[in-house]
Amino acid sequence: MSVADAARRRRSRSKVGPSAPDRAELLELVSAAATVADHSGLSPWRLVELRGDDRLVVGRSIAAAQGATGPSAAKLEAKSLRAPLLLAVVVSPRESRKVPYWEQESVASGVAHLLSLLLDEAGWGVMWRTGTETRASEVHAAHGLAPHEALLGWLYVGDAGDREPKPRKVVDAARFVTPLPGTAAGAQGVDRQGEGAGHEHEARDEDERVGLTRAEGVREQGHAAQQHDEGDEGGDDRGHGDS
Repeated sequence: MSVADAARRRRSRSKVGPSAPDRAELLELVSAAATVADHSGLSPWRLVELRGDDRLVVGRSIAAAQGATGPSAAKLEAKSLRAPLLLAVVVSPRESRKVPYWEQESVASGVAHLLSLLLDEAGWGVMWRTGTETRASEVHAAHGLAPHEALLGWLYVGDAGDREPKPRKVVDAARFVTPLPGTAAGAQGVDRQGEGAGHEHEARDEDERVGLTRAEGVREQGHAAQQHDEGDEGGDDRGHGDS
């Protein structure tokens, strides 16, 4: 399988089984993920491996950050057990006059993205969960982060299972790759975009009609769906992070 094929096949898996890669396999995949572009070779990242009861650290620290108690806190703790392996993604910036913080955080994100692809290609299910609590002081302290470090979320890893994920919506790459404005190529690009504008308007109108229909259905159900479950069924996103 080519890299392109693996990327097209990858899906987020909100529900995974009880098995996970052992430490030897994990380290092999992390070693491959570490080959992402890294200006000056700073390696400004690290991962915190959470298995067994160590996973409860995630839910407990989020509960503390939210001020949750009783059943609410217990629910957050239980969510930490949705996968047998949790990998906290940490940006650990290095002193550098050439490489700014944002670029170092991009490297840490790149490692997480490539690792999720490698895990998926190896047959494991992965979901990158994030949320505002990733930067809460309670969560920061519970994960043993240094003052200069920051958390980028968690990769939830487990059996992919036999269930086929929902198909991914194909992106029109031409909408995201444009020539430099003010050049001959740029003018041609504007013309080409104009030719397809009618079709795009029709597509947007249809999307709006579908969106309104779905919105009405949600209102009728009393907005029963919780934010933390949105996009969980094999979607394209990292997912909402109340872990």
